[in-house]
Amino acid sequence: MAQWKEITTLEEWEQIQRQSGEHPALVMKHSTSCPISAEAWEEYQRFVSTVAPETVEYVMVKVIESRPVSNQIAEDLGVQHKSPQAIMVKDGKEVWNTSHWHITMESLENAMQNV
Repeated sequence: MAQWKEITTLEEWEQIQRQSGEHPALVMKHSTSCPISAEAWEEYQRFVSTVAPETVEYVMVKVIESRPVSNQIAEDLGVQHKSPQAIMVKDGKEVWNTSHWHITMESLENAMQNV
């Protein structure tokens, strides 16, 4: 079963991005104050704990509490910030992303086709 981890530092993000050539990463940008984000977060967690391939790294960033990390992800990947937002990172680049109500078990499973 796959596991997710929270990242809170720029160093952790840099390591995820560097290692995404070997292990793609599915990044979840989560707002702890948003009910839409809470539902998307539940979908993400359910995906990771049930059907997610273990060859991908799963990370979560709290966009309010870890704003510098969230902002750096948007800048590094050239992806406009949204929350909630799920971003697939491979070879240091964004290869898929979606946000808000589009973060579902089905959309996350489809994202795996990009890795």
